[in-house]
Amino acid sequence: MNEKSAIIKLRDFMDSQEGWGRDQGRKVYQQLIDFVESNPGTMTFKVSLDQVRRVDISFASETIVELARRYRGKKGFCFTDLADQDMLENWDAAAERKGQPIMVWEGKNGQVIGITPSQGTLGAFNFALKRERTRASEFAASMPDISIANASTKFKQLWEQGFLLRREDVAESGGVEFTYHRIG
Repeated sequence: MNEKSAIIKLRDFMDSQEGWGRDQGRKVYQQLIDFVESNPGTMTFKVSLDQVRRVDISFASETIVELARRYRGKKGFCFTDLADQDMLENWDAAAERKGQPIMVWEGKNGQVIGITPSQGTLGAFNFALKRERTRASEFAASMPDISIANASTKFKQLWEQGFLLRREDVAESGGVEFTYHRIG
């Protein structure tokens, strides 16, 4: 299954290069929802922060962080073009406050901000980050001391918490098998 992704240039939704406050954030949020809803087949949205100079925590909380929380488990949101350390800290603080993980990608290197996976699911998360999509059976095969059921539980937790996306597929046996997708 070829999953679609789209780029959101956040600056295109803002009045200026700076995002300040809840009121401005809510206005941008409504425009972002319209954009997401106009792309129903899109699974992942890569949010480019190119030409965005600064954002405060309130703006960050009301825009992309709230969008990721709203669509958790259904659609994924990640950042690109986020090199400014001060902005990264504001996005991280906003995501942490709302209990929402968000991936930040620089080329092929990704890091999660907001909340982090638990120690028990960290290995499964790191395994999933190295591939565009994976199945619990693949993770279990790579770890001789983990059963498929245990691997499946770990991936399900990561999906429920917003670290991964999940799609239902038909297994070779004819049953249901889930494919987990990294966000980005």
